[in-house]
Amino acid sequence: MQRAVAAHGTRNTYYLGDGACTFRFTNEPERGWVRFSFQGTVLTDESDLKAIGSDLEIALDVETCDWLTQPAVAWLAVSVKHAVEAEFDRYIAAGDLAKAKERLAREQASSDAAGGYLGMNL
Repeated sequence: MQRAVAAHGTRNTYYLGDGACTFRFTNEPERGWVRFSFQGTVLTDESDLKAIGSDLEIALDVETCDWLTQPAVAWLAVSVKHAVEAEFDRYIAAGDLAKAKERLAREQASSDAAGGYLGMNL
């Protein structure tokens, strides 16, 4: 987490730990799926309403596909990144956006009152 804060700061940055993403390729529960583990950060836009990127450590965790190839693993790892960002947008949308907007308005008012400076978020 300290590396994430050092790399991305704390504003509009959310740390995700111990995440998992599963892709299923057959209708059989015992075979034909892969699971990736991930952790890292999701970055949001200035209004905290949309994911604009992520910095994730992604690793193949479990797979039950005897036909899985390394290029497919690499492509799926990129797909994990996109899936996490899309799900984070859904997480934001499911939350109370009005409260987030009120918080941003308070921060902006504090910044304006301080002459444009707000603590470490210069």
